[in-house]
Order: sequence, then C-alpha cells, then structure tokens
Amino acid sequence: MIFRRTLSPAAAPLTRKDLFNGLRGLVRGECARLELEQDLRDYFGVKHVFCVNSGKTALTLILSALQELSPKKEVVLPAYTCFSVPSAVLRAGLRPRLCDVDERTFDFKFEELQRVIGPDTLCVVPCHLFGIPADLGRIQMLCKANSVMLVEDAAQAMGVTQDNRKLGTVGDVGFYSLGRGKMITCGEGGVIVTNSDQLAQALARRHADLPKPTFIHAVIDLLKTSLMLILIRPSLFWIPASIPFLKLGQTFFDQTFPMTRLSMANVGLMRCWRERLTQSLQGRRANAKEYQQVLRSSEPTAQPLAYLRFPVLTVGRSGRDALMARAHQDGIGLSLMYPSTLNEIEEVRDVEGQYPGAQSIVDRLVTLPTHEHVSSLDKQVICALVTSHLMRQMAEV
Repeated sequence: MIFRRTLSPAAAPLTRKDLFNGLRGLVRGECARLELEQDLRDYFGVKHVFCVNSGKTALTLILSALQELSPKKEVVLPAYTCFSVPSAVLRAGLRPRLCDVDERTFDFKFEELQRVIGPDTLCVVPCHLFGIPADLGRIQMLCKANSVMLVEDAAQAMGVTQDNRKLGTVGDVGFYSLGRGKMITCGEGGVIVTNSDQLAQALARRHADLPKPTFIHAVIDLLKTSLMLILIRPSLFWIPASIPFLKLGQTFFDQTFPMTRLSMANVGLMRCWRERLTQSLQGRRANAKEYQQVLRSSEPTAQPLAYLRFPVLTVGRSGRDALMARAHQDGIGLSLMYPSTLNEIEEVRDVEGQYPGAQSIVDRLVTLPTHEHVSSLDKQVICALVTSHLMRQMAEV
C-alpha cells in the first residue's frame, strides 16, 4: 500500500448538494422521476426517454425492442469497444458481428463496414469512444441503403455535439451511461433517447416489466456514491486503488448483469445534472486542449472535444507498458482501456475474422485523465512523462 497523492483515471463531478438531492429522491418518488425524464427530453430534443440502472441495460432493452420490429438477428459492432456492448447483444438473444476500426479515428473502417452489413443485420452500433464522434453521416447512408437501424452508443459522449446535434439523438435510438467514470454520474444509471413512436412503444412495454429497485437498494446506492465522492479525491484515491479485490480499472465480460429501473436515490442525484454536465464538458475540453497543444503529433484526432479520457497512441506494446509502469509508480492517472479486441472474447469470437486496426489500438493505447481533479501541475507532469516516452520510442524505431 503506497500512501501518496493518486489521480483516478476517470471521475465525474458530484457535490454534497447532489447527495442531499439523492436523499430527497428517496422520498419524492414518482414526481422526481417524471421531472427528470421531462428535463432530459427538453435538453436532448427528443420525444421519448427511458431511465434504467446502467448503459448495458439500456442497450439490452433497445435491442429487445428492435426484435419486435424485425426478424433479423445480427448486430454490427466495432471490434474495439467496451465489453458491456457484446454482453448486452448476447443478453438480448442476438449475434454480434464485428467490424474492424481505424486506429486514427476509433471509428469503423468503412470499406469493411460495407461488407459486414448483410441481409440478417438488425442494426449497427457505432461507439462515440472517449466522446469522439463517429462518422454518423456515412453510417446513416449505409444503414438506410440496407434497411438497417442505427443505434448510437453515446455512453461516453453525453452532451457532446456534432453539427449542432447532440450525439445519441442522430440515429434511430441512442443511449448514455451515468456510471461512475462517465461525463456525469449518479452512481449508476443509463438513459435511452429516441424520436421513434413505434420503437418507444416497444421500449415502454419492456421498461414497465423491469423491476423497481427496493428502498434498501436505493439507500445502498446512495451510500456507495457518498463513499465514492470522498475517495475519488487525489489525496484519498490511493486507498481504493490499493485494494486488490475492488479490481479498479479492470474490464470483464459478464452477461448476468442486473436489469432494473433507475432507483429513486439515483433519480434524486440527477436533480442538478445539467449544471454538472456543463461543468464537466467545459473542464474536459479545457484539459484536452492543453494536452493537444503539447501532444498534437500523438493524439488521433485534432478536434477540440470534451474527451472523457484523452487517447494517446504509443509506438508499440513494450513502450506502452513502460509508460504505464512509470505512470503507476508516480500515481498520475494514466490508464489502459479494453484489454483485448472483442474477437478475443470466447462467446463473441469469429475464428475467420481479422481485426488489425482494433489490435493495434489494444497494443498501443493509453489514456490521460481529463476530469475535474486534474490540476495544472498534474497536466505538466503527465505531458512531460508522455512526451519523453514518445520521443524515446521514436528514437528507437
């Protein structure tokens, strides 16, 4: 156990006032839920909103609803994305179909996407990874040409806009995550948004069938969130980071996740969500801009975005591992993302598939923290460390 200032790789703004609102949510009940849903509809400019306990629950509900509208069974996914995405696909009784990604953009390789979409494709699920927008115009054209639905994975991009439209609202349906490491959090949660009346009817039936979290569950959620608010601070994050069984930062594939509606404590915690989202987006955009000014040659996109985490591609796996070892030693919040391509998951594997772009990202990617706890000194230290390692790697090539 190392007693030192330690940056969390990811964090979302939350205050004592939010915790008080979480307590109020326990007693306000249905009224608070209806207010939240209306506020979300107004902000995103959509007709229908459904709140659930996680992003993967949101995607599972979406896919289950789409099955009511089509007999098709395949869901096209990027070969590099969160393991929760294929777990939701399988939980919904559908088949993942992988498409390689471009390591420069983290988006689909479009020449391959055209080949992957087939007669049994139900939907395509682009991911706005780290808040970087996928090329929705090109994806929409392919979907419309093949009568395929477009489901936006905006779990990491809540509030981010592209061409004056909020990500998650461009496709047929989209979803966001309110988990602890996202743009904003209420401890746990997910939001579905759509303008399709037909799809909303199918979603409403499935949402109504979800169990409501018990009062005890809601209280436990609130206690966990309160503890997170304390321990996420750099002065204390070394405590959870030093406890092995918490497995912080590790990614697992699990199809047995709980599926419920959003608890009333979580609803209460969302009372001031607009203010927190604005603060989060502004802070992340400013931090990312500073990283870009120093590391512009290494970041995969030049757009001034509110990155959930700032991605940097190293020269190779050995250099990446050396950088991560030094960052861990210094407690400065660098992190890896997903440990493998989706093709390495046994339940998803396509023995004939080749995904070199996705594998390159697995081997080379590190991410830099952009959240509100990152200080000016932190950014200087991070940039100096990353720059020196990249220069050393380039000299060795």
